[in-house]
Order: sequence, then structure tokens, then C-alpha cells
Amino acid sequence: MNKYYAGIGSRRTPENILSDMIKIGYWLAKRDWTLRSGGADGADIAFEHGCDTIKGKKEIFYAHDAKGDNTAMEIAKSLHPAWNRCSTFARLLHTRNVYQILGKDLKTPVKIVICWTPDGCIRHEDKTRDTGGTGMAISVASTNNIQILNLQRKNHHEKIMNLLKQWQNKST
Repeated sequence: MNKYYAGIGSRRTPENILSDMIKIGYWLAKRDWTLRSGGADGADIAFEHGCDTIKGKKEIFYAHDAKGDNTAMEIAKSLHPAWNRCSTFARLLHTRNVYQILGKDLKTPVKIVICWTPDGCIRHEDKTRDTGGTGMAISVASTNNIQILNLQRKNHHEKIMNLLKQWQNKST
């Protein structure tokens, strides 16, 4: 059975967190998890770099992947507060974020979202302007009861880094 996680976040993720995301991507790939992300600068690329280090499994979704998918677009539209003000490209970006969480078939959700946003958001209801584009993925995940670890939150960061230390100790 495949294990999927979304490794996503802000393009403005701090360098120390990007470094941790590379480690997380590496260790999850080593444990046969499949990364889902969006290929954007910052957090997305960091997770992908860690995954690629050992040629791990990944599904990277781009805006053009969402063209013509009315079902995924309706999900994004239902969760966006100002859909009518979004450009066509922005709508495609939001729609591809639906794939990051639910899979291209919209029936294969991730088990966990690991992200970084400036505001530490982990619930659809708590999104702010600072949540940025990652907010759509957070909305889809939280409305589908998928766990979200936002590395901006100290307790979330410590939790996952402690888990990585345990895995590292077991493999040495």
C-alpha cells in the first residue's frame, strides 16, 4: 500500500527550515513514502531535493496539469474566499493544490501534510493572507480531516525532527 504525504509550503521558507525539509524528504523517501508537491521554489523544491537524493517516489503537480478538470476546480472554488477575483492561472494553481492532497484521481488522499507558512496555519478556518498559496492545500486537507504539521509551529517542528533522529539512530 502506498503512503503519500504532501511536502509543501511558502516560497519564503527560512533557510534552516528548508534544510530540515530536505532531511524530511530524504527520510520519508527512504521509508518508501511518496512525495506530492508542486515544484515551486522554496519548500516544494526542498522536499523534492531530499526525495531525489535517493530517487524516491514523487508526484509533482503543475498548473497545466489542472486544465480541464472541472471536478478538482469545483473543490478549489468551494474553498477559496475570492475565486471570482482569481486569474485563470491562479485558479489552475489552486486546482493543482487539490491534487497534492487528494491525488490526481481525487480518491487517494495523503496521510499527512508537512508544510511551512509564515502564520503557522493548520486549519481552513484559520487561513490568513500570510498563509499564501499553501492555504488551498491546507483547506483541502483540513476539510478532509488529514493531519497537518506546520513547521512554523515549534511543537510540530520538534515532533518531526525527533522522529527523524529516531529513524537515523535506528539505521546507524
